[in-house]
Amino acid sequence: MESELDQLGLKIFEKIDTDIYTDATKASKVVATEIANLIHARNQTGQNTVLGLATGSTPLQVYSELVRIHKQQGLSFKNVISFNLDEYYPMQPDELQSYVRFMNENLFDHIDIKKENVYIPDGTLPKEKVYQYCRDYEKKIEESGGLDVQILGIGRTGHIGFNEPGSLKKTRTRLVTLDELTRSDAAASFYGEEHVPRQAITMGVGTILGAKKIYLMAWGEPKAKIIKETVEGEITAQKPATFLQEHDNTKFILDEAAASELTRRKTPWLVGPCKWDEKMIKKAVTWLSLYTGKPILKLTDEDYNQNGMSDILTEYGRAYNANIHIFNVVQHTITGWPGGKPKADDSKRPERAEPFPKRVLVFSPRPADDVVSMGGTLMRLVDHGHEVHVAYQTSGNIAVYDDEALRYADFVTQYSNNEEEISLYRKLAESMSQKKPGDLDSPEMLELKSNIRKVEAKSSCRYCGIPDENVHFLEMPFYETGRARKNKLGEKDIKLIREVIDKIKPHQIYAAGDLSDPHGTHRICWDAIHHVLKSFDSEGWFEDCYVWLYSGVWQDVDVSGIDMAVPLSPGERLKKRRAIFKHASQKDQPKYPGRISGEFWMAADDKTITNAKKYDRLGLAEYDSIEGFTRWKS
Repeated sequence: MESELDQLGLKIFEKIDTDIYTDATKASKVVATEIANLIHARNQTGQNTVLGLATGSTPLQVYSELVRIHKQQGLSFKNVISFNLDEYYPMQPDELQSYVRFMNENLFDHIDIKKENVYIPDGTLPKEKVYQYCRDYEKKIEESGGLDVQILGIGRTGHIGFNEPGSLKKTRTRLVTLDELTRSDAAASFYGEEHVPRQAITMGVGTILGAKKIYLMAWGEPKAKIIKETVEGEITAQKPATFLQEHDNTKFILDEAAASELTRRKTPWLVGPCKWDEKMIKKAVTWLSLYTGKPILKLTDEDYNQNGMSDILTEYGRAYNANIHIFNVVQHTITGWPGGKPKADDSKRPERAEPFPKRVLVFSPRPADDVVSMGGTLMRLVDHGHEVHVAYQTSGNIAVYDDEALRYADFVTQYSNNEEEISLYRKLAESMSQKKPGDLDSPEMLELKSNIRKVEAKSSCRYCGIPDENVHFLEMPFYETGRARKNKLGEKDIKLIREVIDKIKPHQIYAAGDLSDPHGTHRICWDAIHHVLKSFDSEGWFEDCYVWLYSGVWQDVDVSGIDMAVPLSPGERLKKRRAIFKHASQKDQPKYPGRISGEFWMAADDKTITNAKKYDRLGLAEYDSIEGFTRWKS
């Protein structure tokens, strides 16, 4: 947590007490510890502790830490009474997406809480009984003494619980209709938006505001915009979370990504003294250029002075000097030679000229992430003669819809007299007819879906010029759960990463650097790579290895954070699009909770074109599109 910034008074725009932590793990431990301390203190005096609990990926690590404290430190939950925020309606308690099942699997089955003290909205009731049930739910909270602590996440619409835009401050527990964006965000868990329930039972805003202490947690860049609007904006029923500004004891707990749009993070020079190192000056000057609509070289002393950046002029003397310096810094990030240009002066280039050619290892969390995020650079590396390898870290099998898998199985039967292969198709067809949305796939179906992704990935790599022997399928076990929620990284996951790196001993590593979602596949895959890279620090070959992080199509990277910008021609962008098309099973169904719309190639085009436009607005050369990378250093 950044106590120095607190001391500098950079919270002046914030209307809710907000703490920022380096990552979700540290933040979650703080919340869990404070809850555990309250339970312990109440236990000492024989009092009950009443908790309001939330579901989803946000509180997972809080629950994991509470379970650890219970098992290792003996914290008892026998005097805890819990009330869950919400539940989909209708919903059976044993269904995969049920919040009853979620709470049991992630908390209640691992602690000594009494079953009679657990309350979760009932998604099985006939509709005519829901109204009275909600009134009784409120009465039970009141009879328990009210909520001591309420845990919250926040939706991108600003909803808390399932209090969607338009929810009023005095609302109580009730049946609500879900916003389309909320349903879109839940689509991955339900294996398609069409399967997401349209209603839910939720505590009201007034119920939540009745809690003595509220913790709202948010992780990841997708939450950054709504966090800024909630913390710094005006109170409005269109963003129900803003009502928390009127609560006397609410604290927002954020990771760096979720806090990235807050004024003290995005433009700290606007709110107080700033430590002006090279990185901060680059961030400020590029922001000023885009904000004023002026190319960097046209910024004036007045522009700097009027936007809290006069200290930069103290160091550089005048705007002209600062402009020239930062213009050159940004210009030197641009290169058409991502693997380094041989026999050239590399002192102003992001990559080394030697050795050439290089051994390059591209990690792709799932099949398609490589070409979607850096397909143009990938083909450029191949064209320049480098030895390029691609390692697909997970199978990506849950992203293949059942009907698509069946289509592939049917195709095989048209060319086969093998009774075993024909019977497999019949078996899969029969299991599909009996399957309910969200049911786990059979092992045969998962294997088929994995093979579909493999075939598509190999086809895409061949189109890019990468031979089959340089394509590696790691199938990391953490992913192979058959469901949206994954396991924790294990020793075998780490071993697979270490083996492929040790085998190739690359001069360049490219990896997905979208660190915003602590429970997302990209984040877990990078955690495994990061863990392994630290173990190579003392090895000679690793000293000559550059690690470049690329961002996913849904992650907005500030231009000041790009260390290597690879321009693409219109023809190269078209070729990249064709490489994406090889992943046919993913067409029309990019279900990554609400972050992107349309097809992958559209999102990829939009991202690279936007990057190029930003460089153009800074006054640099105008390109069709740009793929950006950030260099990671151990």
